[in-house]
Order: sequence, then structure tokens, then C-alpha cells
Amino acid sequence: MKRLFALLLAGCLVLCGCHGSREQIAFAVPETFDDTRDYEITFWAKNDTNKNQVAIYEQSIEDFEALYPNIHVNLRLYTDYGKIYNDVITNIATGTTPNVCITYPDHIATYLTGSNCVAPLDALFADDKYGFGGSELRYDGPDAEEMIPQFLQECAFGGAHYAIPYMRSTEACYVNKTYVEALGYQVPDVLTWDFVWEVSEAATAKNADGTYKVNGQNVLIPFLYKSTDNMMIQLLAQAGAGYSTANGDIQLFNDTTREILQTVALHTKSGAFSTFKISGYPANFLNAGQCIFAVDSTAGSTWMGSDAPLVDIAREKLVQFETEVRMIPQLDPDNPKMISQGPSVCVFNKDDPQEVLASWMFAQYLLTNEVQIAYAQTEGYVPVTAKAQNSAAYQDYLAREGEDNETHYAVKLQASKLLLEHTGDTFVTAVFNGSASLRNAAGQLIEDTTKATRRKQTVDDAFIDSLYSEMTSLYRLDQVSAGGGKADLGPLPGTAKALLGTLAAAWVFIGLYLLWDRRKRK
Repeated sequence: MKRLFALLLAGCLVLCGCHGSREQIAFAVPETFDDTRDYEITFWAKNDTNKNQVAIYEQSIEDFEALYPNIHVNLRLYTDYGKIYNDVITNIATGTTPNVCITYPDHIATYLTGSNCVAPLDALFADDKYGFGGSELRYDGPDAEEMIPQFLQECAFGGAHYAIPYMRSTEACYVNKTYVEALGYQVPDVLTWDFVWEVSEAATAKNADGTYKVNGQNVLIPFLYKSTDNMMIQLLAQAGAGYSTANGDIQLFNDTTREILQTVALHTKSGAFSTFKISGYPANFLNAGQCIFAVDSTAGSTWMGSDAPLVDIAREKLVQFETEVRMIPQLDPDNPKMISQGPSVCVFNKDDPQEVLASWMFAQYLLTNEVQIAYAQTEGYVPVTAKAQNSAAYQDYLAREGEDNETHYAVKLQASKLLLEHTGDTFVTAVFNGSASLRNAAGQLIEDTTKATRRKQTVDDAFIDSLYSEMTSLYRLDQVSAGGGKADLGPLPGTAKALLGTLAAAWVFIGLYLLWDRRKRK
């Protein structure tokens, strides 16, 4: 009995101790791809209910399967990255993860907690036959040097690459130039926070009947921000203030953050500022003439402006105005900083290396010019390879700005060019297990401050201190910081759960055995 107990305990400690470990096992690339077998792989992808994107996914799969008849790709579509994340977490515990998945590095860091479920890709990148520009590939993919380095680097953390970039975007400020000029201002080449706040405050002036002077309507939110997590992160970066370190040390709760929240409260109180979560989608207000500065992703550019091909409001509510696309507001116009974002693609480990190789070859097919250019044309994304960006087809697409209000919609192409011209000014945040929670906390600080101000609460140092404490507790950031990014470990592996259950049963059995033995002795 003692030996059984010791064995069970040791097994549980080994497996449970590994839960949270970030050391991963390198993937061994097979010498050759076995094309005598059939493979069935699953691909989880995200689209914004955009039928053009769905058609591109389906066409890509059809073209890939024509090249590799023995590889069958099953597409599963999601409308939200969070749902993909939750389903992957659930499926890790049951060993039923997809083969290929569109996701974000912050999410991958959590996937890797306590498991080797995501394949490290460096060996695959460098493989002569099946890596970037590999000799055995049946399609014309990019060489290693044709990957945009800033975008590829975003997929590296923990000493390895765990994804490849798929598309990239940044945030942009979509400006109602007509209203700015009506207020007596000119839109500068680079927006500053002081300029945006000043114009937004000026726009709150009302007529005697309660309507706003600038638009003659009862509704106006001069400055509306979609992703407040990005707002906080970019303001901290522009100010040179702390957010986090690569090791997972939390630096968010600092004096600069306090100043940002006080500024948000000030302009919320006057009615000059609000957020997407509180008021609604920025594009809807912008297009109805009820917003002057709308900050959203460049990938959302097809929804912005009087002539936008995609709108969520009735056409008769559209107001005609001239739209300008600018970088997000800056603290230092000579040293701009803007976040780089967009979906990446990871490949999940399986017991069969050939299945992983087949999955990798499909994932890499998504980097071909045909897929990259077609998808980039659906929204304000940019291709992640120099091969696609410099191609004649993509350059022709960019040159036809404003030719129509569909594929060549001017605002969309201006948003794409914004990122192309400022790729060197972009940055990303450190990735670690818990970085997704930190991002949520950053945005929640602004959301809760805005809500409190609208409810006429006082946003002072005591309020902010309390908010800091609440966010730390809600998102377990004290554990993340203390553990170097190793908190928020997610569910235990199934094997560990099984052993813990066996251990509990063993304790019960030992107790019963001792009782039986005692009665026998008596």
C-alpha cells in the first residue's frame, strides 16, 4: 500500500508540476512528406460576416486540395476571436484541438501553458524541402527573407516562433474633415492628443434648442474610441511609461496611467468622449454625422465614411462629409507610435508528425500571393510578405484608389497605405501567459472610468486606487506579476486530472484498508 501511494503521489507531482511550464519540445520535421496517405485537417478561421472573406477561405482550400489531393481541409468559421480562444482551451483538455487555427500570440501563450499543444515552427521555417521557399512545395510561397520581419517577430516568444502572421492592421483615426473645418480648424498631417481634445471640446457647443451647433442634431459624440485596451497601451508607449516586461512583470498601474484616466474623466464629463462598449460602434456615429474622430482598426475601414461599402445604419441616415484617414493621435508627432495587430496562424501538435507537416503546408499556403492579395482587398489589411506587397497585382490595386466604392474604396486604400508607410513606427506588447488578461485590464480601466464619470461619480486618486485594486484582483494580475507571467494557468491536463482522481480514490482505499485491518486485529 505504501508503494502504491508513493507511486501515485510521485506521478501526480510530476504532471501537476509541469502544469504551467513553458519549456516546449521542438518539432522534428519528417524527411519526406508521405503522399501515399490521406490526411484530414481542420482549419478554424475568423471572419467579420464578410462573404468575400469566406469565399477566399473556400477558394484557398479548393486550390490547395487540387495541389495536394490527399489532404482534405475542413473549414470551421467563427465571428469572434474570443470564441476561437475559448473553444481551443476547451479542446486542449480533450485532445481535440484543430490542426490549424487563426488566433493571436497572447492566446497562444495560454494554449502553451502546461502542454506542448502548439508546434514550434522554427525547424519548419528552415527546412530545405518544406520550409519557406522549400524545394518540395507545390506552390510559390515566400522565401524567409520575403517575410516582413516586424510581422514575423510578433509571432516569436518563449525562445521560438509559434505562429506565422496572416494579415496585419493597425489603428487609424477616421476624421470628419467637414465638421473639423466648420469648427474653424484644419486637419493636420499628424493628429496630436491636444488637437483632438481641443476640437472635441469645441464640438460640444449647443444651440438654444439643445441641438449641437456643428451638426444640428440631438446626438453627437465628438471622439469615440473602439478598442480602449489599444488606447491605453498606445498612450503609455507614446509617453514612454511602463506597461509590462517580457517576463510578465506588470507595470500598468503607474502615475502616467493615472493621468490618462483623469484626462478621460475630464472629457467624458463634458460629453466630448465615449467608447464603443458604452455608446456603440464608431462607424455608425461617424456615418450619421454624430462623431468627428472615430478610432478603429484599419481593417474596419470599409465601414467608415459616407460612401462606405459596408454600413450598419439605414442609408437615409447617412450624412455626406469628407473623410480623412490619419494615424491615431500622438504625443510626439516627430516620434509616432502605433500598435501592430492582426491575426496569425498557429499549427497544433499531433501524435503523427506527417499530419503536422500536412497542416504546416496548408498554413504556409495562406502566405501565397493569391491568398494574401485577395484577402487584403476585402478590408484594410496589408499582406505580411514583401513578395505580395511588391507584386504587380498589389501595386496596381493600391494605384486604383477611389476608382470605385467597393474594391478600391478610397478610405480603405488610404488606411492600408497608412500601415505600409508606417510599419517601422509600429510596436507590439510582450507575450506571456497572462498578457491577454493584462490587455483586458488596460481597456477596463478606461471603460470603468468613463462609466463612473457618466454616472456622476468623482474620479479622484481614491477612485483610481480602488480601480487599480479591483482590476488587479479581477484579472489576477498580482499573481501574474509575482510569477513572471505564469499565473492564470488554465485547466489542468486530462492526465493530471485522472491521476488526482486516482490519488483521491487511493486515499479512500487506504482509509478503508486501515479500518479493516484494525477490526481484524481486534
